[in-house]
Amino acid sequence: MAPVKNGRVIFNEIPSGYPDPNKTVIYDESEIIDPDTVPLNGGFIVKTLVISIDPYMRGRMRDPSVKSYSPPFPLGEPIANHAVGVVIRSENPSVKPGDHIYALLPFQTYTILKDLTGLRILENKEGLPWSAYVGIAGMPGQTAYYAWKEYAAAKKGETVFVTAGAGPVGSAVIQIAKSEGLKVIASAGSEEKVAFLRSIGVDVAFNYKTTKTAEVLAKEGPIEIYWDNNVQGD
Repeated sequence: MAPVKNGRVIFNEIPSGYPDPNKTVIYDESEIIDPDTVPLNGGFIVKTLVISIDPYMRGRMRDPSVKSYSPPFPLGEPIANHAVGVVIRSENPSVKPGDHIYALLPFQTYTILKDLTGLRILENKEGLPWSAYVGIAGMPGQTAYYAWKEYAAAKKGETVFVTAGAGPVGSAVIQIAKSEGLKVIASAGSEEKVAFLRSIGVDVAFNYKTTKTAEVLAKEGPIEIYWDNNVQGD
C-alpha cells in the first residue's frame, strides 16, 4: 500500500457554548502514513471502521483545570471515543490481521496500538453490523440495559416516563420497557424526534419544547418509573 493521508479530527479550541465544527474541532490531513511499512514496535495497526459521537463528549471539551468524571480532551490532539476497528498488520501474537476490536480510539483513520489493554476482540458470531457495537450492543445499549435491570424493578402494566427518548440510551430503554409490557411516555426536542418515538412504539410521545410535561403526566400518569436522561443535545 502506498502512503496515505491519516485523516484526524483535532480538538482545536475550548468552546464556551455549543461546539463549532469549524473552531472547536478541525479536520486535518497533514499526517501521512504507510500502513504496510510504518514501524509497529511489537504492536499492531488498526483502521477505524465506525466511531460513536455521544453527548458526554461535550464535557471533555473543557479546560483541564475543571474536574469531572472523564478526562478532558488535550488541545491539539484528536478527540476519541468508543469505536470498532480492524487490524491491518500485527507484531503482537495476541492479535492477528483481520481481527476486529472494540476500544476507545482517536478520531483518525489509522492508529498504532501496543497491546490489548482496555480493548476487546469482537467475535461477532451473530453477524451484526459493526456499527451496532457502538450503539445498541455498545456503551449506549449497555447503559440502558444494565441500569434498567438494576434499578427499574419494572412490572408489566406499569408506566414509565423517559426524557430524551430519541437518544441512543433513551430509545433503547423505551424498547426494553415495551418488550416487558409497560406503557411508555417519552419526550424529545423536535417533531421529527417525536415521530421517531412513535415509530419505536412509544404510547405517548410529545415535544417538551412546545408541550408542558406536567400537563402530559397529569393526563397520562401516574408513573411508576422515571428515566431521566441528560437532555443536552436532544
